[in-house]
Amino acid sequence: MRLCACALLLSCASQGDPPGGPPDQDPPLVVRVSPDSGAVLAAPPSEVEIGFDEVVNERIAAQRTEISGAVILSPDTGVSRVSWHRDRLTVRPRGGFKPGRIYRVELLPVLTDLRQNRLKEGRLIVFSTGPAIPAAALRGAIVDWPGGRMGVSALIEAVLLPDSLPYRALADSSGSFEMRHVPPGAYLVYGTIDQDGNRRRGPREAYDTVRVTLGDSAAVELYAFVHDTTGPRIRSAEVVDSLTFRLVFDRPLDPASPLDTTMVQVMPAADTTQRLPVRLVGTQATLDSLRRREAAARAPADSTGPREPRAPPVVAPGAPGTPGAPAPAATRDSTPAMRMLARRPAPTDARLVGLAEPLTPDTRYVIVVDGARSLTGIPSVARAQLSVPKPRRETPAGRRAPADTTRPPADTTRPTRDTIPMDP
Repeated sequence: MRLCACALLLSCASQGDPPGGPPDQDPPLVVRVSPDSGAVLAAPPSEVEIGFDEVVNERIAAQRTEISGAVILSPDTGVSRVSWHRDRLTVRPRGGFKPGRIYRVELLPVLTDLRQNRLKEGRLIVFSTGPAIPAAALRGAIVDWPGGRMGVSALIEAVLLPDSLPYRALADSSGSFEMRHVPPGAYLVYGTIDQDGNRRRGPREAYDTVRVTLGDSAAVELYAFVHDTTGPRIRSAEVVDSLTFRLVFDRPLDPASPLDTTMVQVMPAADTTQRLPVRLVGTQATLDSLRRREAAARAPADSTGPREPRAPPVVAPGAPGTPGAPAPAATRDSTPAMRMLARRPAPTDARLVGLAEPLTPDTRYVIVVDGARSLTGIPSVARAQLSVPKPRRETPAGRRAPADTTRPPADTTRPTRDTIPMDP
């Protein structure tokens, strides 16, 4: 019993920092790498070693906590082997290092020491197993196009052709990336929104690809989206007003292939041989623009007579252009990814359909859209039903709706439950 108590006391005393000194708040530091960055080796090494000034955790501060996620080795066609040895890491590709290649070993700032102090910045180690180390750099930006946001920590893969050697990197918090010291040549560049953090392009993950020839430098723009293999379907149809209804598809539609009036058919469900004439099909922005043009055309163009003064518009506090209002998006954030979204706004999954004749209340319609295309360009024939509700009875404020004279009057001769006498 006495031995157990002593052991418990010693284990409690070993927790935390040793007495008599300040707590350790310094992150781990890289103190040695082998081979050295910039080295041109006569023979491939057996492994790359990264040493630290203290013990680091075997689990990393990332979505996936495996130690393999702390390093990106390029080129490597498989999952690299990363081993933890307390105060050092060793890295090697599955098939070993090969002669005649340029290797990039990128240490990410995801390591922590035993007191959870995190590595402040990463480290890039570049060495060669034959040719001179190039100065070429591939730069660019990636966006999650349907989401309308920057591709934070997206996976970038530059596949050197024709050898199919993949060089990898991660985008930063603004969706920008830079891949330095890669061999010149023709590349197929993939950008993937890596949702599961496994550093691989999944079949249902959004991605984009471009082909580029790299000399001294090159820049690419990647608009990532899910590459579907089927055409879009209609998820819902709802009435906006008597002349307009909204269709919502199960995925964004290709903005380069807009729908026209010949692609949408509107038929009463009771008689599908009839067709309601379709006046326009477009997004909310398209409909708003058309209505503004029509309103301007209907307005009298008399510039000779005196105009009545107009009351100033009511402006909400903090609206754009007022004192204290936030700066416009263009000046507030001018990153490459945001400029990309300004040039190509996020595609939408909704379309408004305007009719030349009003919809009939309390009627169901069949909607057929022939030729709607997904972002991958796959067309479909989509169908839906539209139910037009009955019109509501409106009464002046403060008045009751008129009594229903179609019902027989209530029998007032029969006593209600509250007036039935109770037995003593």
